[in-house]
Amino acid sequence: ELPDAKRERFMQTYGLSRADAAALTGSRELAEYFEQTVAAVSGDGKLCANWVMGDVSGALNREGRDISESPVSPALLAGMIQRIGDGTISGKIAKQVFEAMWNGEGDADTIIEKKGLRQITDSGAIEKIIQDVLDANPKQVEQYKGGQEKLLGFFVGQVMKGSQGKANPGEVNKILKQILSG
Repeated sequence: ELPDAKRERFMQTYGLSRADAAALTGSRELAEYFEQTVAAVSGDGKLCANWVMGDVSGALNREGRDISESPVSPALLAGMIQRIGDGTISGKIAKQVFEAMWNGEGDADTIIEKKGLRQITDSGAIEKIIQDVLDANPKQVEQYKGGQEKLLGFFVGQVMKGSQGKANPGEVNKILKQILSG
């Protein structure tokens, strides 16, 4: 398959922009790595493209390596991307998981368990952290209720800090809004 045809196929099949498709089809090896990753994830071409062009390529460049020398195989990368997709880890936590995989510490599931990186999705646990944050910041709570809704970001940040980045940000936002409007 010629590069132009492959670029068009990547745009059609995976919903990639022309620039992303061009970057991924710049080398046959990179295109193959991407396609093996997407096949193992069975979907989300954009997320796979972002990881391949971002973290994988960045780490390779940093160490002066070629894609064929990547310590993170397409299957390993796909396993981690699946954990982002199913909510086990956030994109931010995934960066830690990727670094550990790069350093040969195992697959995503092993690293997530070993390092305790599973995202907190239990609303009871999140509510407890939120309550601690709100109790520690009564002045900001008053300001928020007085119309300074930009403070929601401050509260989300404090909750994420309190959960060491493990709380699901979507859940945090939802629960915070419920509590603060009550």
